[in-house]
Amino acid sequence: MISEQAKQRMRNLASRYPAARSAVMPALYIAQQEEGYITQEALQAVAEAIGVTVDDVESVATFYTMYYQQPPGRKVIKVCTSISCYLRNCDALVKHFEQRLGIKRGETTADGNYTLMTAECLASCGTAPVLQVNDEFVENVTPEMVGTLIDDGTKRIQHIPERVYEIVVGQA
Repeated sequence: MISEQAKQRMRNLASRYPAARSAVMPALYIAQQEEGYITQEALQAVAEAIGVTVDDVESVATFYTMYYQQPPGRKVIKVCTSISCYLRNCDALVKHFEQRLGIKRGETTADGNYTLMTAECLASCGTAPVLQVNDEFVENVTPEMVGTLIDDGTKRIQHIPERVYEIVVGQA
């Protein structure tokens, strides 16, 4: 549920822009912080707060990969697939992650620990291939590093109490 405080933050954002619709992206980010992902209620709250249609908000929310359309895993892995990363074999990284996690890109593991995504550009071409784990950059990634990233992430996840996770992603 989107809190009244979050809606007020969205309205305040919209008032800072010459055109309120310019606040769609930061308002979606606020909604995602509240819900953990972009729900139908989040789309409506953003639309109402900044005075645009739900369709306008949804078109932005579904275009950008930073807005989750379903509950993400505790660790979201985004592998860059832009030309620089492609030339440095990002496809092999995606395949390694898929095999190791037992999911395809765009999916979340059954235990809810990992979501695997691809991103068009993570703006780190000089250190390709690059990926992000929960928005933290990992550069010059090799296929051999995939196992280490997953093993290290799993250890960290096991040490996070479930209640803390729920608060962080707004599930509480």
